[in-house]
Amino acid sequence: MTSKTDAILHQRLKEAQQTYLALGDSFVEEVQQAANLAIDALRGEGGVYLAGNGGSAADAQHWAAELVGRYLLERDPLNVHALTVNSSTYTALVNDYPAEEVFERQVRAHVRTGDVFIAISTSGNSENILRAVAAARRQGAKIVGVTGKDGGKLRFLCDVAFVAPSNDTPRIQEAHLLFGHCFCEIVEAAFA
Repeated sequence: MTSKTDAILHQRLKEAQQTYLALGDSFVEEVQQAANLAIDALRGEGGVYLAGNGGSAADAQHWAAELVGRYLLERDPLNVHALTVNSSTYTALVNDYPAEEVFERQVRAHVRTGDVFIAISTSGNSENILRAVAAARRQGAKIVGVTGKDGGKLRFLCDVAFVAPSNDTPRIQEAHLLFGHCFCEIVEAAFA
């Protein structure tokens, strides 16, 4: 490696460490609160629905997979869905409706009172996520927001909001991954 790439990698490692060090008791409380909402929904025959764009869509799918399959423990599958995985529905909606409605329409179709909707947005200002949150609230669901920077508009629309302590998208996404893994571990433990 060159000294230039060494410097970049050391800088990125330092930034990631600083972001993780900035997590504290509020992180623990927010993960527990979010997990408790999901546990209550799943015990009450409800479901957990997740949505995000780009890397946040990948997080939604990742966390859903951990809970439908298994994270660390063998147990029954849980009623958890990522709204990004049905390519026919997704592409039909984007073709026939404004992109801002792609998650909102799915929320209106699937999410009900007693469910939890997890909205993942690094900025907290993605219009299609904000519209889905509003629809989920109208449907009677609890809302968990997973965001970064200053939390954006999303922060104020949630029952529980985790705001990653960074303004840098890669660091935010890394903190989201930790949130998601901890969330899955706590939810899974309640059903294992």
